[in-house]
Amino acid sequence: MSATSSPAPSSLTPVLLHQLVQEGRAPRLLDVRTPGEFHTVHIPGSYNVPLDTLREHRAELLSHLDEDVVLVCRSGARAAQAEQALAGAGLPNLRVLDGGMNAWEAAGAPVNRGPERWDLERQVRLVAGSVVLATGLVGVLVPGVHLIGTAIGAGLTYAALSNSCMMGVLLSKLPYNRGPRPDIRSVIAELRSTP
Repeated sequence: MSATSSPAPSSLTPVLLHQLVQEGRAPRLLDVRTPGEFHTVHIPGSYNVPLDTLREHRAELLSHLDEDVVLVCRSGARAAQAEQALAGAGLPNLRVLDGGMNAWEAAGAPVNRGPERWDLERQVRLVAGSVVLATGLVGVLVPGVHLIGTAIGAGLTYAALSNSCMMGVLLSKLPYNRGPRPDIRSVIAELRSTP
């Protein structure tokens, strides 16, 4: 990896990560999903540092992440954003779990489970679909209402092209998704005390 270029984040397959964990050579695992998603299911030994918290406190985290770090999210998109934020702050040795928790679970790797909840992507599909359906039906009686559904469609198209989702960001702020918020000081203390 050249210091002058900005390569795409390297990834680590679930099979290889699981092998490293079994051999006692596990890298630091930072799960950047919402606390609600993390408490539903996560990789044993991972630390929950939601993406917005990571961005806000990346300077504080840097001094405690000097070895290999693997970033985890649901499918890899948020982890790639976290990689950009940490790499931009000067942290080397970053990798993204290829396929995220979806791939980890599909590989049959161990997880810690909590109460079941819908993941953020499913919530976005429900809200967007409901708004489009409702405005389409109401638009039959009230001219112009269908344009709200059109705006939602435009927003989803932009989300796909930019690999960001404003609706997802807004939904992540709901109490349902927040769950017990990780305290950055506690996370840093755990990082400091774990070899």
